[in-house]
Amino acid sequence: MSETRKPTLIASVQRALRLMEAVASHPSGAPAKLLAREARLPLATTYHLLRTLAHEGYATRLSDGAWVLGDRVGALHKQSRTQQLIALVRPILLSLRDELGAAAYFSMHVDDEIHLIDVADGPRAPRVDLWVGFQDAAHATALGKCVLSQFGDDRRRDYLSRHPLVDLTPHTITEPARLIRSLDSSGALMLDREEYALGTGCAAVPVTDATGSVLGALAVSCRPGRLPGIARSANRMRASAERLQRALTLSA
Repeated sequence: MSETRKPTLIASVQRALRLMEAVASHPSGAPAKLLAREARLPLATTYHLLRTLAHEGYATRLSDGAWVLGDRVGALHKQSRTQQLIALVRPILLSLRDELGAAAYFSMHVDDEIHLIDVADGPRAPRVDLWVGFQDAAHATALGKCVLSQFGDDRRRDYLSRHPLVDLTPHTITEPARLIRSLDSSGALMLDREEYALGTGCAAVPVTDATGSVLGALAVSCRPGRLPGIARSANRMRASAERLQRALTLSA
């Protein structure tokens, strides 16, 4: 039996990462000599690595000579948070896609905007053509309407005052009073009947936190003729929404 091969490791990358960990351990910054000692690196190597990290935006030298992390580290952290969220969400969306044979979507309400977080689609479950951003089309999507339906009157009015009801298809609701009536009368399952894109219908259910506050919405898209069947499977969508709630609550 052949021996398991050891992975090929790049020593210079290991040294740079070790140095960044040392920099991060000093909130107020630290001089190169101290960083070299903590990272177990020669001083000359430390200077070379710090200059390289600074050039790429991952380290910054302060006026007193201390080194701190650079701006690009913050950008990486923000992106990693999004990827961690997707890692929690994607398996649940894939499971729902396979169960219903329809593309599955998850959106969240963040900073007073409705953001599409992730989509699980496939050759037999194509996604809707996202030709208009979800932030500008909440009134025309099941995802957006599902989030809006969970708002109180004041939050709803504030959101709609900042987002014009753009006419996307002949079926789009563009009158605020009519939209609000539809939000109040649709129950737990929100439908988009070709309001965002012709030839595509969507159904959505809310995703809330443990207290019942709005987190976002879970939706599937399909041909309009399939919507009645999808509606009859709303219990499966709600079960997936509960799984999302549990996953997000545990990760908070």
